[in-house]
Amino acid sequence: MSELDPKEVKLLSDILALVLEEQQGQAVAALETLRRRAQRNSTTGGALKNLFQIISADPARAQTTDRRRASTARPRTDKQDMPDTYRTQLREMADSINRLDRDLRSITAQNESLKAQLYLTQQSRAELQTHLAAMQLSSPRNPKPLMIVAAVLAGLLAGIAGTEVVHALSPTPLPFVHNAPHTFG
Repeated sequence: MSELDPKEVKLLSDILALVLEEQQGQAVAALETLRRRAQRNSTTGGALKNLFQIISADPARAQTTDRRRASTARPRTDKQDMPDTYRTQLREMADSINRLDRDLRSITAQNESLKAQLYLTQQSRAELQTHLAAMQLSSPRNPKPLMIVAAVLAGLLAGIAGTEVVHALSPTPLPFVHNAPHTFG
């Protein structure tokens, strides 16, 4: 721990101030936060103890380190000073943006194509429904009264003709004459 991070020192001091608070809940939460942060940063209790000893033994050194950190933390605008990792990340991000842009254009074109197909399908469906309705109206399911009268007349004529044919083919019986003496007349 040769160099002190001013943000870490500030955070540590804030957490320790909360630990010393009179309210029990804040102190417990602050200690838990300190424990999680130490585990995440792989900081041991001994390293934390050394940090306090450095700060208490030489506060001027801690302030000098703070100033040095602040001056080196300024962003550099010169591209030649930018590390290769940043350039690589920037290039990867640009490639990713270009790929996403291509994907977006492709999906937009596919969406427009699907919209056109949907419109054509809806038109075809409307035409089919119109054609089906016209067929249902012209179908002979609803017989007209004239057709009913014609069917009844045809049935009557067929019945009369059939009866005449049956009478014509059957032998005619001879008339019965009764010669009885007691006739009325």
